[in-house]
Amino acid sequence: MALAEGLSSKWISVSEPSPHVLHAELSRKPVNAFSVEFWTEYGALFDRLVAEGRDVRALVLSSALPKLFTAGIDDLAKDDAAEPMDAARTSLATYRHLLEFQHAIGAPDRCPFPVIAAVHGLVVGLGIDIISACDVRYGADGTQFTIKEVDVGLAADIGTLSYLPKITGNHSLMQNLHTPRAWGRTEVIAAALKLADLIASKSPIAVSGTKRILTHARDHSVSENLEYTAVWNAAALHTEDITSSMRAAKARVAPTFDPLRKPTPKL
Repeated sequence: MALAEGLSSKWISVSEPSPHVLHAELSRKPVNAFSVEFWTEYGALFDRLVAEGRDVRALVLSSALPKLFTAGIDDLAKDDAAEPMDAARTSLATYRHLLEFQHAIGAPDRCPFPVIAAVHGLVVGLGIDIISACDVRYGADGTQFTIKEVDVGLAADIGTLSYLPKITGNHSLMQNLHTPRAWGRTEVIAAALKLADLIASKSPIAVSGTKRILTHARDHSVSENLEYTAVWNAAALHTEDITSSMRAAKARVAPTFDPLRKPTPKL
């Protein structure tokens, strides 16, 4: 089965530009505005990749639309046709809805492989939530980022306020983000795919372990993370990938690695 087989859906096009690398392009005209159907489809893509055990080692997320990444959400309005409930029941329903929304947009964070966002044009509202849950973010020249939720009367609640303080508080990273690059949409996607190719050439055990440990470090103290790292590597160091890497380096050839898990057979 080809890596990208059967993954494209109504508003997301998925291709395999190189071995073990997927490219997911958001394409809901005219402005990639997210409806419930769209964000449900988005989260399901990542969860499906994990559930089916496809040998994905890196994924690039971008927009297929030439002028922007996404204009945010287009269905915030309440459904007046819905059967009325009292305030408590309405609050519980909203709470469940928000958790489902957060779970879908946070799907890249749960993947064992890195997800690289390559953005251009406008990145509005939910777009910030989306790229915040990715592992790496590349932006083309002139990309504009805006957290718009406060302008429509609410606090951002799908990930931005949780992720941003953790992923932007790094001086060297900020220096890197301010380094001028003559990138348009084509160039930023090419750069992201180049990084994805490099990641895909490494041991899946090492890459997935690095992602898990970094995510744990983001949310825990140094001492807690050191303990977690020791527990993780107590098992991971037994991988055959280390032997394969050393053997390939000695022979001056590219190493090959087994998938993280066997794919789930089709019923």
